Amino acid sequence: MEIPNILTILRIILVPVFIIFIWYNLPVHALITFIVAGLTDALDGYIARRFKQETQLGKILDPIADKTLLISAFIFLFNSKLPIKLPFWFVVIVISRDIYILAGSFLIYILKGYLKVKPSIFGKATTFFQIISIVYVLVSNIDISLYNEHLFYTILGLNVLFLALSTLTYTYDGLIQVNSKKNF
Repeated sequence: MEIPNILTILRIILVPVFIIFIWYNLPVHALITFIVAGLTDALDGYIARRFKQETQLGKILDPIADKTLLISAFIFLFNSKLPIKLPFWFVVIVISRDIYILAGSFLIYILKGYLKVKPSIFGKATTFFQIISIVYVLVSNIDISLYNEHLFYTILGLNVLFLALSTLTYTYDGLIQVNSKKNF
């Protein structure tokens, strides 16, 4: 097995560890776990591209690992006993968008027999602000004096903006694929 795939599997293994730390109100441990998981994501991609170790398994596991970590973080940071949490409306928006994109991807695959996934700049910005929101909540729970409500809702607002833009971009790209007569 290639090193990038091992790092991706490690990230998947870190998800329940992260959840346990949130459940037991250990935001420092959760933050460290989240950072380590993020580092494995950066490393697996770098190593795979740099040393030409990209595999079909890695292409499948990497986004699963990423989404599992992010969605788990959103759900458990909302349901935690920590004083600063993600709001319910925000968690619903994030998860609904992911379900929408997954359902659309499945539909395109059923209709066309293939799916061409093209990451957008808005999708990357969405992921960036999702990570920032998780880190901000964890850091604020470590030191409550760092919490600023205006900053918190600005971060969430930027999340929603890029969620909307990426959803529109992916919808447009999906419609192009469905209406295309050629295979990508």
